[in-house]
Amino acid sequence: MREILTGMALATIIFLAIIGVNVIPIIFILVMLGGLYFFMQSQGKIQFHKVRSTSNQVPISFDSIGGQESAINELKEALEFLLRADEIGHMGIRPLKGVLLVGPPGTGKTLLARAAASYTKSAFIAASGSEFIEMYAGVGAKRVRQIFNEARSRGKKQHSNAIIFVDELEILGAKRGNNNGHMEYEQTLNQLLVEMDGINPDEETRILIIGATNRADMLDPALMRPGRFDRQVQVGLPDKIGRKKILEIHTINKPLAQDADLDDIARATFGFSGAHLESLTNEAAILAMRENSQVVERRHFAEAIDKVIMGEKLDRRPAEYELERISVHECGHAVVSELLEAGSVSSLTVISRGKALGFMRKSPQDDQYLYTREEIQKQIMVCLAGALSEDIGLGMRSTGARNDFNEAWNLAREIVENGLSGLGVVGSDIPGEILYRECKSLLEQVEKATRQLLEQNMDLIWKIARCLLQEESMDRERFISFFEIKEQIA
Repeated sequence: MREILTGMALATIIFLAIIGVNVIPIIFILVMLGGLYFFMQSQGKIQFHKVRSTSNQVPISFDSIGGQESAINELKEALEFLLRADEIGHMGIRPLKGVLLVGPPGTGKTLLARAAASYTKSAFIAASGSEFIEMYAGVGAKRVRQIFNEARSRGKKQHSNAIIFVDELEILGAKRGNNNGHMEYEQTLNQLLVEMDGINPDEETRILIIGATNRADMLDPALMRPGRFDRQVQVGLPDKIGRKKILEIHTINKPLAQDADLDDIARATFGFSGAHLESLTNEAAILAMRENSQVVERRHFAEAIDKVIMGEKLDRRPAEYELERISVHECGHAVVSELLEAGSVSSLTVISRGKALGFMRKSPQDDQYLYTREEIQKQIMVCLAGALSEDIGLGMRSTGARNDFNEAWNLAREIVENGLSGLGVVGSDIPGEILYRECKSLLEQVEKATRQLLEQNMDLIWKIARCLLQEESMDRERFISFFEIKEQIA
């Protein structure tokens, strides 16, 4: 039909030109109308073949996702509503319409959604919340309708159910009333709510929506109520066992040396997400390849951890007197940390990375989520030890301890705000002056204890610092050897 109309219009223009009519204004108007038509058409389209789907990616299973056993079990329970729809209907259970994955970036929310589609053998359509937002009113709502229609269409073609995955849901589903510009955000959210309410469990293609966000506090309450996103699955950072499993998954295709102990690496990577661990194994393999090594050794992983945490090595090299100060500073951190908690120091270096001129990396024995006042005070002692080592060993402090002081102050506030100080239980509305005086008093007490400990071990700090200046980096074995020498002399 479109071709016929185009041909008729072209024939009419040619006829008018032959009989002497000026057709230039007509051609100009037709071109403008045609351009406007195609522009409006393109604004409402979302190209699903460019978006992630199971049809153009290798299917992934839950077995290939490590460190999220709790989230996987909870998600599988929700997926039973797709797999056992007849039994659920017989029991009179209302099917779930939406599942919300909540967790920090890099924890595997997208992988879980893809695995859910493979687990249920469902059609999979994925899009980001930002793809629905445009400056033109009504475009986002049209894209929401389109993605639901596309899900039903794919489900019918594959004779299966459909899963719609929306990443960065906080962009699409933010609380209404906060946008002072235009109503496009709210129109798009309203359309999503309407589409979710329109999901019928008796449809030939059952639809489940999986949303992902790291800002659940920003989502509109209407989106979170029962009957829409019925389940919230927490996808948190993996624990030590989970980190080891993730490392095993990402090193299965990498030749590891015998000294590459994944247990040690998992212990040293507390706070790493799955994405961080994948990057870590990849960086370690790159370092091994640069050295023409046939296997990935422990030292490659150690350097890769530093790179992931701090960034790439910098070309700049501080002056010798600055390197001496940096070395004393880092050794102060390390010695106090080791004396307070044996086995806590993993490595230290005076090689500049990112914004840090030097770095002491701790390796906790176990993941810890609760702390006593004594444990927090020990952390403050480690923070203050660098600057105090400079003060005792070199006669004055430097500006390099700014971040340490900020961290020490924040830890002191943790003591006060958690009711562990002499003030006892306090509220969030504690006056700033009282909070300041109590934090300052705490820091003065801890600083006095830290100074005494450093003065007793300044000879050890200088020995390690001189060695660190020559070697630039020091692993745990080399560091702990100085303590063994001190014990033998004593």
